[in-house]
Amino acid sequence: MLPLLLLLLATAHGLDRVAYKPILASPDLGGRITASTFVLEQPRCAFPTNPNYTDAVIWLVVAESDAASNFSNSLEPGSSRTAYQSFPSGNPFYMTLGTSLRQYPCPARPGEITVLRVGTETSCAEDPMRPTCNGPLPGPGPYRVKFLAFKGSEPLAETDWSEAITLREALSPPAVTFSRHSPGMVALTAILSILFAILLASLVAMLIFGSSDTCGGSSTFTKPETVTVRKYNTHHVYDQPTARL
Repeated sequence: MLPLLLLLLATAHGLDRVAYKPILASPDLGGRITASTFVLEQPRCAFPTNPNYTDAVIWLVVAESDAASNFSNSLEPGSSRTAYQSFPSGNPFYMTLGTSLRQYPCPARPGEITVLRVGTETSCAEDPMRPTCNGPLPGPGPYRVKFLAFKGSEPLAETDWSEAITLREALSPPAVTFSRHSPGMVALTAILSILFAILLASLVAMLIFGSSDTCGGSSTFTKPETVTVRKYNTHHVYDQPTARL
């Protein structure tokens, strides 16, 4: 019943229904979907080019997937009911990236950027003075989006809702698990550690004492002491002359 009422309300406002469904950018584009952003193709050639759209401003509506059908086109961008800061706890949708239709020329000129990245502004995410902030998406979703054209405060046209868009989920760091060893393994490890320490100490001692022996065994040449040899004249004992007989 509610979607029918919203359709009647849109018709009462003279809202044009544009046969265009927002799509994600090419898979070849790096970072097309992250944990808090996604990239759309710009709505080139989606809206009429008649004089009634000369001053039109194109807004992107981001909604939780299951709440998209409850969005009312009578809501204005920048109001408390479409503020990013209230999404999703206060409001299940918000409006952002308001851009003049002239910024989406048809066809695109060579070299032009033709994509929109949703969720890139972090500086205004908590600033209530920036209700149309293009802030990071708060969770994986899923989300649906559509483009809505305004002339002043009056909606002119809307596109279809996109398919559901699910963001990547941030991977939690792997849990650190500690293996439990048996008492026998612990005892064996302790014994091996002690033996290794003893072996290492023995090697160090051998190196120290071996070095000491080498230093002690080295010979030093010194000048030999002069030995003084005293000569003694011995008293010659002459044989007594044989007594003459």
